[in-house]
Amino acid sequence: MFRGVSPINLDAKGRMAIPARYRDKITELCCGELVATIDTEERCLLLYPLAEWEEIQEKIEALPSFNPAARRIQRLLIGHATDLNMDGNGRLLLPAPLRDYAELTKEVVLLGQGNKFEIWSEARWLATREEYLAEADGGAELPDELQNLSL
Repeated sequence: MFRGVSPINLDAKGRMAIPARYRDKITELCCGELVATIDTEERCLLLYPLAEWEEIQEKIEALPSFNPAARRIQRLLIGHATDLNMDGNGRLLLPAPLRDYAELTKEVVLLGQGNKFEIWSEARWLATREEYLAEADGGAELPDELQNLSL
């Protein structure tokens, strides 16, 4: 559904324009209603169409609240989840707390990940991508699930 890397500039108010190639699909899927939250593994944001996020939130809410790790995930992901609406110009306003978490300044990257997007600081994305490529060049071990995947 969503794939590709798109460099984008945030404006002074923290708005980002969704690339035109995604706008119709986002409108069709969720009428421009999206949810952004933090990624707990990387310093980036996750951006979901509303229906996709609601399925994930249900699963997170179903985790046992007496388990400290589950509670941490609930607090971080649901606590930071923010409803966003794409405006008539195809823009999203990213709230300051989310921008601060992901260290987003003017230059960001929108990274399609199938059912969602990731929003990265461009500098952090480029550094992370280089780390991933170095790991692959260094012969990093693939998980069993990927051993038989052919591209």
